[in-house]
Amino acid sequence: MVDAQNTKGHTAQLAQANLAWMRYAFHDARMAEMCAAIDRINRLGDESVGAVWRYQTTGGDATDVRVLEDPRILFNLTTWRSLDHLRLYVYRSEHVAFVRRRREWFIPPPKDPVVLWWVTAGTRPGVDEAMARFDRLWRQGPSAEAFTFKEAYDPDGRLVGTN
Repeated sequence: MVDAQNTKGHTAQLAQANLAWMRYAFHDARMAEMCAAIDRINRLGDESVGAVWRYQTTGGDATDVRVLEDPRILFNLTTWRSLDHLRLYVYRSEHVAFVRRRREWFIPPPKDPVVLWWVTAGTRPGVDEAMARFDRLWRQGPSAEAFTFKEAYDPDGRLVGTN
């Protein structure tokens, strides 16, 4: 896999943000196994082929970020060299075991929980930008500016596939 480039020759990176609505409070004993794995799974992502950057607060993760005025929501934001690299991490690494068990710790999301968009290489999007991308996705559906794994776009804004 090579870095994604647009037709103008600029290297693009994939930004992704995800939200997870917790079933229980973060420090509830029923969340303990998931919470204990956060550092390990974050490290796995950081060390994955194609991983570029992960948003972190001073605590080393983003578990204290609050969005949508809802303390039950966990927030994550990363950038990747390509959509394929992100898919490998999410669905072909140890991370997938947590995806499969997500209903133990999280309620079914009321809205699309993942938003993807392309940024110029080296860009570090922030929480506000990620939430604006979610808002666009939720209001208008997938587009080149805010898309999902199921309906993805390339760095030039062309639809590259639907699952």
